[in-house]
Amino acid sequence: MPRPSRATGNLWLAKTLWDLGAVQFGDFTLGRTTLHSPVYVNLRLLISKPRALRRAAGLMYQKVETLQTMLHPHVAPFDRVAGIPFGGLHLATAFSLTSNVPMVYIHPSKNRETREPFLEGIYQRGETVLLLDDLITGGGNVIETAAFLRMTGLKVKNVVVLLDRQEGAKERLHAHGYNLISILSLETMLNYLMASGKIEEDWYRKSIDYVLSRRRD
Repeated sequence: MPRPSRATGNLWLAKTLWDLGAVQFGDFTLGRTTLHSPVYVNLRLLISKPRALRRAAGLMYQKVETLQTMLHPHVAPFDRVAGIPFGGLHLATAFSLTSNVPMVYIHPSKNRETREPFLEGIYQRGETVLLLDDLITGGGNVIETAAFLRMTGLKVKNVVVLLDRQEGAKERLHAHGYNLISILSLETMLNYLMASGKIEEDWYRKSIDYVLSRRRD
């Protein structure tokens, strides 16, 4: 009997998150926009498995490279990468090391003189920054981060995330002039977990219904 093929690409990510215990089912309220979600995914657990974190960043880099080399590129050239605090910071570091693209990040502490967050790293006004995050829901954090970078003289055109919960972020970011690229969607992850027998059908149905309802909102 042939052995099942190893999960690759976004399905590798789905399997890895499951193996890490990052996927939970219940009744979750997440942030400002996600209420009573039957599924929760904690991508920050990737930091507990360095190989997985490195490979996840590699998937992001490969996706960006592929989209940049298309006849009609879907990713604009960029000079720096930045992670959305806090989930995207570790990914941005791993991405920077993989791609050899310099990184900047928003320092969460307050500047002693201005009492405002400040940007850490070397950069020049007018440069373009590729934003990275682990997960996106409504897109509010991305919009706030991009606005702060714009105030420092930097431009944001593209955002790359590992997991899109499919709760309207893509459309919202597009309305603000940003292009969202995701490695894995919540629906794809749920389909994989159900097809591979890792979750019960009841939780699968509840979660898929939730995704579809949020897509309609």
